[in-house]
Amino acid sequence: MTELHPLDSGFMELEDTDRHISLGIGAVAIMAGPVPTRAEFDAILTDALDRNERLRQRVRTSPLELKAAVWEDDPDFALAHHRRWTALPQPCDEPMLRELVATELAERFDRDHPLWQCVVIEHVAGGRWALLLKAHHSMVDGVSGIALFERLCDPPPGGDRKPVTAQRSSRTGRVAGTLRLPLTVPRLAFSMVRGLVPVVTAALTPTASSSLNGPIGRQRRFAVARASLTEAREIGGVFGVTVNDVVLAAIASAYRAVLSRRGEEPTAGKLRVLVPVSVRPPGDEDIADNRVSVMIPFLPIELTDPVERLATVHERVARHRAKGEAEAEKSVLAMAEWLPHAVVARAFQLAGHFPQRSVAALATNVVGPRRVLSLRGREVLEILPCIPIAMRLRTTIAILSYHDQLVFGITGDYDTTPDIDAISAGIEQAIAELLARARE
Repeated sequence: MTELHPLDSGFMELEDTDRHISLGIGAVAIMAGPVPTRAEFDAILTDALDRNERLRQRVRTSPLELKAAVWEDDPDFALAHHRRWTALPQPCDEPMLRELVATELAERFDRDHPLWQCVVIEHVAGGRWALLLKAHHSMVDGVSGIALFERLCDPPPGGDRKPVTAQRSSRTGRVAGTLRLPLTVPRLAFSMVRGLVPVVTAALTPTASSSLNGPIGRQRRFAVARASLTEAREIGGVFGVTVNDVVLAAIASAYRAVLSRRGEEPTAGKLRVLVPVSVRPPGDEDIADNRVSVMIPFLPIELTDPVERLATVHERVARHRAKGEAEAEKSVLAMAEWLPHAVVARAFQLAGHFPQRSVAALATNVVGPRRVLSLRGREVLEILPCIPIAMRLRTTIAILSYHDQLVFGITGDYDTTPDIDAISAGIEQAIAELLARARE
């Protein structure tokens, strides 16, 4: 058995504090070719089960949660608990698919069994079908979640399928870590204080009131925006910024337009976004856990010129990185490994109950597969990322690069985000504007 890391357990605690949320993250693969038979699809999943032991494990908590929860083999494991078949009604188009995804995102996992599920979706327009793979956030983050999907697919030419071993707690490693504490604690503490002060200040300092932040219900909406990865790189090359800067600038432009349409002034200091940062070492993509830190920058929605907005995003993100915010949270999580579980659990419970008003949205950018994927010879045409909303964030945006495409999966609260399609349209328009300026 393996103990859940503090951040993995934290997602369970956050979900327990709010009956309106489900912390499942997923990806919807749009597939070409014929839908596999049930026997063929079961064979695909069985092959994945044989190579990834986490897929057969459930979470077991201790009485009164005095000890950390552990991953243990599910004695009643059955594949039928984890795969379903459904079909889109007429007209079988993308709005119908997005509505189905939104419904799936609202559903909570059955904690008596492993926290993942596959849904085969038939009758997608254009002679296609889709596969929705979702897992609880305590099990995967964006990087490991996409790696989980990729390992369902056919291996690259000349490649093989290696088993994935879930990371285990090592007694020897803990003893060695204890012996190193006199050396590591001062270094961790310095890094933590240096970077955590601005993060905590940002999280606790209320921003200007915004309709993007507030109580959320149980139902969801889901929208999609698309862009060319090659064109995003072209923009970045011309203006000396990163693809991530281009993405955040486009999101800022979209929220600016939405707030203006809602009759709210897009003033400075009104849109602070949570930006997860992967701290996963290269080669650990397949390990099923969470390896993320965060930055919380303000997006410059007050600026009207798209190029000036892009340059300001680049400057602010660079400033947050220079402050060491991502490393600070990484240090906190490292030190949390040594704290009693009850203390860590209580901290996440308080965070879940705290009515935060400083962060208005979340935007996470995940680097996806560069090669074209296939599933038993059926090509994966595109992948739509989908993530949950929680902690009064009425919208979240997941950005995934696959082959030469950037896809923005936007999740919103059903009642308070009826104009979610305006966010996706605004993102596409903003990137088109930046591309036109870059080519001038």
